[in-house]
Amino acid sequence: MTYKVQLSLEAEKVFAKSNKTLAKKLARCFQILEENPSFHPNIKPLKGNYSGCYRYRVVYSIDDEVVLVNIIMIAHRSKIYE
Repeated sequence: MTYKVQLSLEAEKVFAKSNKTLAKKLARCFQILEENPSFHPNIKPLKGNYSGCYRYRVVYSIDDEVVLVNIIMIAHRSKIYE
């Protein structure tokens, strides 16, 4: 089952303004979320030497009833926890 990925207005603005490298990484992330939003290879606790490696976070919710992944926010890791 393929999920539809829908970006909030805020997430859409960040995606549109992102540089080419970040946009490519985000597009790949969205593609993986379409296939299986409950499992993503980059969803894991960040520990030790890896805690600063991933600079952006994607916050999303999954609605299995309507087969939808709602991207709520995309932000730099320094701002996502505010």
